[in-house]
Amino acid sequence: MGVEGRMKCVKYLLFFFNFIFWLCGLALVVLGVLVQVALHSTVVINNVSASSAPLVLIVVGVIVFFIAFFGCCGAWKESYCMVTMFSILLGLIIIIEIGAAIAGYVFRGKLTVIVHDGLNDMVTKYSNGTAEFKKALDNLQVDLKCCGVTNATDWKGKFGSVKDSVPDSCCINVTAGCGQGAMGDALKIHQTGCETVVEKLLKKNIMWVIVAALVLAFLQIMGIIFACMLMGGIRSGYEVM
Repeated sequence: MGVEGRMKCVKYLLFFFNFIFWLCGLALVVLGVLVQVALHSTVVINNVSASSAPLVLIVVGVIVFFIAFFGCCGAWKESYCMVTMFSILLGLIIIIEIGAAIAGYVFRGKLTVIVHDGLNDMVTKYSNGTAEFKKALDNLQVDLKCCGVTNATDWKGKFGSVKDSVPDSCCINVTAGCGQGAMGDALKIHQTGCETVVEKLLKKNIMWVIVAALVLAFLQIMGIIFACMLMGGIRSGYEVM
């Protein structure tokens, strides 16, 4: 009876863990979407690796969402085949999650160069860009309270016919024409470059991706351990109900 009691406990623990996985899968999808939005709403990055980690996280979240439901059914019905398949699929997901964490860490290390190149390209093409392109950079500078790549002088010779002019979005108080000849005026223009602000924001979001992937991988390892214990009990023919 002692063994039966332990197997019954394992069964409900596995069911509980799968419910947690189900919630984690939903959370991963939400987190992945938020990070993906942050990557593309703050700066135009022409680098495929920039989107890899959050996209993988979204895919993994959807898969975990359904696998967790599958695991709950297997635990509740005490199906050896379902629990075994659940363990195998969970192991594959763990490998993918670790890969996503590594990809996020590698991208985080390259972030300075990618952000600098992306912003510099935007500043250079601003004057000849489309209205939508200009709006994207203007919104970036207004929302993050920054100007240029490293500072406001990055706009020198790249904007307007008046010397030392910057886009109005660089102004502390944005009004029409406020950036005309105001590049060196710290009372009117944000002097902080967008590179530092954007890099800090993206590193924070990517770190959340890494932490989420590793935490979920750890929880899933515990789930596999419980699944293996339940499989052993089912195979041995113990009554767990």
